[in-house]
Order: sequence, then C-alpha cells, then structure tokens
Amino acid sequence: MNKPLTVLAALVLTIFSGSGIWLLVGHFHTKGASVVEIVHNGEVLYTLDLNREKDRQIRIETGESYNLVTIRDGEIFMEDAGCPDHTCVRMGVLREENLPIVCLPNKLVIRYAEGNS
Repeated sequence: MNKPLTVLAALVLTIFSGSGIWLLVGHFHTKGASVVEIVHNGEVLYTLDLNREKDRQIRIETGESYNLVTIRDGEIFMEDAGCPDHTCVRMGVLREENLPIVCLPNKLVIRYAEGNS
C-alpha cells in the first residue's frame, strides 16, 4: 500500500472506531437520569428519584402474582417475580432510557420517567 492510502485507511478506521464507542456509551448510558416510574397495567404506581431513594424493596402484588423491585446504591432492578419465565429478573439493572424492565405476564414496567434524560 502506498502512504496516502495507508493514512486514509487509518483515518477512516479511527473515525469509525471513535463513532462506534461514542454511540455505545451514549446509547447504553442515560446521563443524569434518575427519576424512574413503576407502572402496572398503564397506571403509574411509583415515581422515584434514585438519587434520593434509600436502599429498599418494593413488593407489588399483581393479581395472583407479584414482583419484587429492589433499589440498591442508586440502581433499580427486579429481584424476584412470580411470573413463570423470570425474563424481567434476568434483565438486570435499569440502565437505558429506551430499554425498560418489563414483566409481561404481570403487566409491570420499570422505566425512566419521560423528559428525564
């Protein structure tokens, strides 16, 4: 390869890599967002500011089932659920504005509050 082509390839690779990292960091991290909502069947049950909440658990009864929401060290996650598949538990900590924690069988959602990013 000649020198101009090598420089161009290095420049394109640097821009591509930098853009990819920037997109991943921006996409998977919601900067400054701390207010979350716990919603059951379309109704907001709780609005919580994770920067102010103390560590605690919230048990939400949903008909014949339940969800156990945990707040720990400023993070929120579904610790346990009475649903059959436990997908909501495996989702882990709420991190992204566009990817809420959802328990479909129990119709429960944990999401960042609108206008909070």
